[in-house]
Amino acid sequence: MEEKKISSWKMTELHGEFKFTETTFPSLNENEVLVKVAGCGVCHTDISFWHYGVKTKHSLPLTLGHEISGTVIDGQESWMGKNVIIPAVLPCGNCELCKKGRGNICQNQLMPGNDFDGGFASHIKVPFQHICVLPDSILEKHSLSKLAIIADAVTTPYQVIKKSKLEADDFAIIIGVGGVGIYCALLAKIFGAKVLAIDINNKKLMTAKENGIDEILNIKDLDIKTIKSNVREIAKSLGVSKYNWKIFEMSGTKAGQELGFALVSFASTLCIVSFTLDKLEVRLSNLMAFDAEVIGTWGCKPELYPEVVELINKGKLNINAFVETFPLSKINEVFKNTLEHKYEKRSVLVPD
Repeated sequence: MEEKKISSWKMTELHGEFKFTETTFPSLNENEVLVKVAGCGVCHTDISFWHYGVKTKHSLPLTLGHEISGTVIDGQESWMGKNVIIPAVLPCGNCELCKKGRGNICQNQLMPGNDFDGGFASHIKVPFQHICVLPDSILEKHSLSKLAIIADAVTTPYQVIKKSKLEADDFAIIIGVGGVGIYCALLAKIFGAKVLAIDINNKKLMTAKENGIDEILNIKDLDIKTIKSNVREIAKSLGVSKYNWKIFEMSGTKAGQELGFALVSFASTLCIVSFTLDKLEVRLSNLMAFDAEVIGTWGCKPELYPEVVELINKGKLNINAFVETFPLSKINEVFKNTLEHKYEKRSVLVPD
């Protein structure tokens, strides 16, 4: 092996700085491999662990990071040298939920950076059962480090779009087009929908528009009644049905979730994708009156990863324009700037 130590940046306390550590290479069992990390994306979930008090399953200190790409450098011979994506959710594959195709919520699942040391490190030890192998051809146009976002930012919206049963010519409303929401908007277009992107950031909205999203709406300082009126007018201009809207809440904010519920109408499906600790007061009887649905989603089951890889490999889904990389040693600066919403793109940390 080319190195003998794992360098990592560990979270030791809430709100605290990440601390640099070094440990020796771990021993592997017959079901594990050691992956040299190429890149690890910074996710809203990481910010929630670090800043908002969401508890990790593994006690601190812990290396965060669950959006990981890299190369296998140790383990079974058949895995050596393979470029891989490590799924953000690693199910057991054997339980009742896994057998019913719901492995993403397997109660025995392991999540890097939550159940065990994650990807803000030079290397990571993982079980190989559900690792997604990348074809060599995808690396001709994409860096392995940027492909890390497949592990969450792209696959999470992909799963929820499939769960929503989005069809061609449906009206898809994306609330929040940040690091995950932009991919939800792009994927909805690939599925053939007419897409409206909603945000309070003009730059993010213009990026969405420049990449083929049908309509955009800046809702900063607008009340819900005005927003609903604007959305109805946009739906009319796009020639979509006034029924069966697919609404994707990607902002992870109380305001975004309130808006999503307010937009629910006849036969609508509201998809809650991003997380907030805030509680809402809503009238659930609206779901009865409109015969509507609200669905949640957690990560993405590993079986769907190859479908996303294929979309990127065939050039149907562009990722390079929405990702920027930083040295892993800048982790404290990057987390602070992410918390303060200073980045327009998904941040990926690359080991120095």
